[in-house]
Amino acid sequence: MSTREIEQIVDSGVIGILRGVEPDAAVDVASAVVDGGVTALEVTADTENVVETIDTLSSQFDDVLVGAGTVLDAETARAVQLAGAEFLVTPTVDTDVIEVSNRYGTPIASGAFTPTEALRAYEAGADFVKVFPAKTGGPEHVAAIGGPLSQIPLVPTGGVGPSNTEAYIEAGAVAVGAGSAIVEDETVASEDYATITENARRMVDAVESARN
Repeated sequence: MSTREIEQIVDSGVIGILRGVEPDAAVDVASAVVDGGVTALEVTADTENVVETIDTLSSQFDDVLVGAGTVLDAETARAVQLAGAEFLVTPTVDTDVIEVSNRYGTPIASGAFTPTEALRAYEAGADFVKVFPAKTGGPEHVAAIGGPLSQIPLVPTGGVGPSNTEAYIEAGAVAVGAGSAIVEDETVASEDYATITENARRMVDAVESARN
């Protein structure tokens, strides 16, 4: 498996999540996120025309990873891989999805909340464990998982935003995932791309601050 995608996710430190963004707005929204310094974009599989959107974004950006999130089954995993998804994200531990990811060399962040789930996902072949929903336990929960399981790269997602990103990185997260904290429905509807860019930049700056 290529490590380029894994390294890029870690280096960037932020996965920008596009959920429910209409295909005709996806390029503009993604461009605004990328302008803020985020180089990994996740399009959730419950987004209308997700395959088309991933294909479009993959051909639009050369140095940006475009992946698929909310992948719930192996069939969806393969469909988005064929559309060009360069990484997969799940909300739960699904060993069938992990198997498909590994078979075709696509990095995967498997959702988990407990230490048992995190270890199970990692031993099944997940490259990252997405601690989800992160807001339920907060940075302390991430640190508690990472204590005995320091070998597992953790990516808290769900309730992560500019105000707490630094705390999550300091707790041991290798990256964070953020959806509405970067791409709010209101900003998309009003085409307020400057705010999207600013949200993304604040997240990236928070990661850099925590690492320095």
